This record gives sequence, C-alpha cells and structure tokens, in this order.
Amino acid sequence: MSNLLIKNGLLVGPNGSRAADILIVDGMIEQIAPDIQPDGKVQVLDAIGKTVMPSFADMHVHLRDPGFTYKEDLQSGIKAAVNGGFTHITAMGNTNPAPDNTEVLGDILQRAKALDLADVFQVATVTKGLAGQEAVDFAELRKLTLFFSDDGKNVDNEEIFARAMRASGELDFKVLDHSEPETEMVIRNIKIAKQERGNLHFCHISRKESMLAIMQAKDEGVNVTVEITPHHLFGWDLDYRVAPPFASKDDADFLLRAIGSGYVDCISTDHAPHTAEDKAKGMNGISGLDVAFSIINTVFAEAGYSLSLLSRLMSLNPMRFMRVNGGALMTGKEANLVIVDENATYKINPDDFVSRGKNTPFAGREVTGKVIHTIKKGRILK
Repeated sequence: MSNLLIKNGLLVGPNGSRAADILIVDGMIEQIAPDIQPDGKVQVLDAIGKTVMPSFADMHVHLRDPGFTYKEDLQSGIKAAVNGGFTHITAMGNTNPAPDNTEVLGDILQRAKALDLADVFQVATVTKGLAGQEAVDFAELRKLTLFFSDDGKNVDNEEIFARAMRASGELDFKVLDHSEPETEMVIRNIKIAKQERGNLHFCHISRKESMLAIMQAKDEGVNVTVEITPHHLFGWDLDYRVAPPFASKDDADFLLRAIGSGYVDCISTDHAPHTAEDKAKGMNGISGLDVAFSIINTVFAEAGYSLSLLSRLMSLNPMRFMRVNGGALMTGKEANLVIVDENATYKINPDDFVSRGKNTPFAGREVTGKVIHTIKKGRILK
C-alpha cells in the first residue's frame, strides 16, 4: 500500500475547517499539520485551491445486480459511486433473486469486494422474496449484514414488521423503511418501533407531515433515524416518476429547515438507474450517484449551510451507521477522502454519468461543486 501526502488543500470535516496537509501511511491518516515535507518515499498530491473532505457514504443505492444488470451492475454502479466521491455504499435488495438468504447475500458481497473499489454493504430483505408474507431468518442473515429492508415495497403486515423491529433491537441492526403512502406508514411504523424498541431508519422522506412525525418521535426518544435525498431538495412539483413522488416547494423548504435544525441524519441518493425504455414505461427512479455532491453543495450554498454540515450528513453519520472507521479528518482514521472544487460550476449532462442509468429530470440544470479525486484507504481511485 503506497503512502500519500496531500498538500496545500483546505481541510473541511464535520467539525470545521483549516488549511493543512495530510500524510497517509498504510491507508491510515498518520499526520495532519501545516507544511508537511515529503521524505522522498511518498506520492505527493497537490490540492492547492481545492477542498479536502472525508469521502462520502450512501445509505441507499440500487445496484440492480443480480437480475437487472441491463440497468446497472456491480461494476458500473460502484464506478459511478467512486465518480461521485463515494467510497462506501449500501445496496438495496430488490434484486432477482433477492438477498433473502446467505447464499445470495454472500455472493453479492464477494463479487463487490473482488472489484476492489468502493465498499458495498448489501441489504438483506425483511421478507422472503420481497413478497411480504414470511419473515427472513434475521439471525442467520445478520452474520453478513447490518441492514434489512424491503425497499420498493411496504412491509404491510404489522406482525412481520413488529418481528423485524424486535429482531433489530435484539440483534443490533437497522431496518431501512420504505413508507408508502408516506406519512400514514411513517406514523404506523414509529408506533411499532417504539413498542418493540427497534432500530428504524426512514428512507427518502419527502413531505413536511412525515418529517414532523419523525421529529416528534426523536424528541420523545424513539430510536429512529432519517435520510433525505438530493432530488427531493433540488426539485419539486415535477412530473417525473420517483418514489416517493416529488413534493411541493413548501415540503422541500421544510426538509431543508429540518436539516438546519439537526433532525436529519444523512443525505442518501436513492440511486435508481433505469434504461430510457423502462422510464418510458413509467418506472420510478432517478440516477443520483454521479451528481449528488454537486446538487447538495448547490442547495446548501443557497441556504447558507456549511460544508461541515454537508460532511456530517454525507460522510460522518452514514459511516457511523455502517460502522466504518472514517467520516472525519483525524489521525487514526482510514484515509477515505474526497478532493472537491466547491466553486466549479457546470451543467448536469447525463451523458457524462459513469452509471448506466442516465435517468434524471435535471439535465441542463446548473450546479456548483465538483468531485476531482476520490481516495480509498490512501489509494487514488479517481
């Protein structure tokens, strides 16, 4: 493993910023200080005029592998993640076959690891075959994953959802919840999580009423966490199919205020690549990994929010959920970093996406902030 010295950058992490160099030895951050001098055995990367941050982690992506690899596969999806500054991603289980057993789950993890790029945390399903009728073996699957979800579908059966909540507390995992209709199911699932003392994470919340219910639950001490997507902050009242649908500007503004108030735990892309033909057939989804940082940086800059807050929501908190020794610029942490030009302005062009999914309603929209380098354990991947 090569050693790396990043010089002349502005360091921005979840707790603030400073100008300093970073010395990386054997994949770990060894020293952070002004004007570190190379010893001749280290690769030097000049980040003058750029910002160095912890790399990003995404709690919600769809890699479509196995079963739908004409939309995306492990390699194309992981490369899109790296292009967007992500070194850790959590892949949902609405594949075919579904990861409702250790054989399928283990195969995905093994193939992803062999690519030696971003780390993939594969989600197991809550019910067998995503059919909503029979719970999976949580204890057996927990050996391979921290996360369970039937994302793309509700777990309508309250008994099964309660069992998942009980198991999440007993076995120490999170249930990543897709609520639809959103607010109604959010309220139901908060009640069950409270009763069963579960670990509940709400995916892609889009509406003010849903967030109000989650905020109240947090204030009451219920163990719930919540993510918001870049597209639900960047767009509203759009006739473009995503699940949950684009909401109103009032909803988007309230979500942004909830972020500022500290109620939102992370920003997740819900990267859902489709072919043009499948989108024309009415399938829900947006391709988000390649441009997530640019979109959030743009939204946050307009709101007066700091890059440190962005780092907390896109790096520190999701890495904590994934139990990764990263997410902050500190010695002793894994050297998972991203170098960005926070002032670079460009127009979104889906043809530039590394993802096979070019599906976005934001083509031609101007954004500010661009990922220049992605670094995983000291190795420059982009």
